[in-house]
Amino acid sequence: MRRIPFSYALALLFVLALTVWLAFGDFQRFQSAPPDAAAEQDVQAPRVEVTRQQSTPYVPQEVFQGQLEARQETLLRANVAGYVVEKPVAQGDAVRSGETLLVLDNQALPERLRQARAELAVAEAEYAGAQDLRQRNFISQPDLLRLQSGVSASTAQVAQLERELADTRPTAPFAGVLDRVQVELGDLLQPGEEWGRLIDDRTLTGTAWVSQQQINRLSVGLPVTARLLSGESLEGEVAFISSRAEEQTRSFYMEVTLDNPERKRLAGSSAEFTLTLPPRQAHALSPALLSLDDNGELSVKHLGENDTVVQTPVTLLSATLQSAFVAGLPETLELITLGAGLVEPGETVTPVRVEDTDQRAPATGTIAAGS
Repeated sequence: MRRIPFSYALALLFVLALTVWLAFGDFQRFQSAPPDAAAEQDVQAPRVEVTRQQSTPYVPQEVFQGQLEARQETLLRANVAGYVVEKPVAQGDAVRSGETLLVLDNQALPERLRQARAELAVAEAEYAGAQDLRQRNFISQPDLLRLQSGVSASTAQVAQLERELADTRPTAPFAGVLDRVQVELGDLLQPGEEWGRLIDDRTLTGTAWVSQQQINRLSVGLPVTARLLSGESLEGEVAFISSRAEEQTRSFYMEVTLDNPERKRLAGSSAEFTLTLPPRQAHALSPALLSLDDNGELSVKHLGENDTVVQTPVTLLSATLQSAFVAGLPETLELITLGAGLVEPGETVTPVRVEDTDQRAPATGTIAAGS
């Protein structure tokens, strides 16, 4: 009997084994009963990375560019004509309220004032006598009224001369520094001519303009820090916010009051004002975790009960390239930090928790605004 070659026998065995495997190999695929539902759910539930996060006190800030002015500043002008005969206060000296700043030649004012007072005394005496005569019908009522008018005219003349005499010695309307003197001895001043400037810079007023988007977050009394170009800073508070926006810019005028006890020369310079708003609870997270919900609102995805995905709308308080501060989330939450874009609200997920985020220190957020 002829013997079958070994290679043919090996090929025959291989074909036989392949046929048996194709016929009976994967019984699980052809099971008539469905697999266990719980096992299928475990396989299909997507995995997301979550971290437990606690809200932290957030101190929002607003920054504006503006300028500084002295709290009180006035230009000194002559009220009467006259030659400068004395300069009792030098330029740059501090003065008290009511202190004489300049002396003008009063010419014949004292003599004219004495004459006017004498004429007033005569007019008053004539009017008093006329009143007695009128009671006895010795003069008419019009004559009495003419004498009364003469008394009024003499009184006005005396008051005018007294004012002119006082104007020859102008005084400081408030305490401050005589910042500038523009006249010399012998110069002739005319009424209305400017001759100096008085400044009270112990307190400074800062001015800035606030946009419509920021105005409702501000209020009178908020603390303010003014940073100067030199790097120094002054402390104060918001003193005034206008109730109506300017038509051209649609922005609101704001004033802040700043203490300047050392009387640093800052009036007229520019400054950066940082307003500190009341603190509120917020969460700090990566800007990449922010998304838009179906209503187009900014939102954050986190876990709810039974490991379901919740998408909560939030308010953006401030943001940088590294972090964003948002309000509107629960005080404590399981934040989805990885895989949020692959799951939808209401979907059950398999959370993979990482170490809790430490958010104990109060955060400060700054939003810059142009002047």
